[in-house]
Amino acid sequence: MSGESRSVEDLVGRLEALVARVAPRRAVLGIAGPPGAGKTTLVTRLLTAVTAYPALSGRVAHVPMDGFHLTNATLESLGRRDRKGAPDTFDAVAYAGVLASVRAEPRAVVAAPSFDHVVGEPVPHSCIVPVEADLVVTEGNYLLLGSGDWTGVTDLLDEVWWCALDGDVRVERLVSRHVGTGREVVDATQWVLRSDEANAQLVDGGAERADVVLLDGVVVREG
Repeated sequence: MSGESRSVEDLVGRLEALVARVAPRRAVLGIAGPPGAGKTTLVTRLLTAVTAYPALSGRVAHVPMDGFHLTNATLESLGRRDRKGAPDTFDAVAYAGVLASVRAEPRAVVAAPSFDHVVGEPVPHSCIVPVEADLVVTEGNYLLLGSGDWTGVTDLLDEVWWCALDGDVRVERLVSRHVGTGREVVDATQWVLRSDEANAQLVDGGAERADVVLLDGVVVREG
């Protein structure tokens, strides 16, 4: 990579090459990183950028990992409600199953859940991957965790981009996010420092295994 700064919008050509490399099946791009690093923002920018790119416009679908949160009722029954967001509070097997269906041939329509951050619950069958989608973008903390049931997820990603961000900025954004969903500032700060930061430690080092690393949306390494 040259010394000129490159952003996520400059990587759309890389995605076209990825699609061509795995055709005729769909390609799966993972956007990984610690909580609050900007994964969803990066995906939003990427989905906007591809609309202006004729080879990919209308052919990219989005399946977020967050849709595979266990329901609050399930977490209560398992005694994990106070750890929501940890690796074992997701249905990683179901997530891997959807990604496998996305990659399968012949192609078929695939439905997946999304996540309502206001009510804090998954929304079943709210993401649709149409037959004509050549690329599926998925984002989440644990795409490169590579242990337990998450191994099945890692193996289904054709390429992974890592989102990095200064730790203090990331914590500040997380607190603001939780306040936005109704938590008091003190409660939000305690949750971030206890829960979100513990989960960030679990995925620390993921950048070393990623194909592309972006720091606050700017490419710092491209393999």
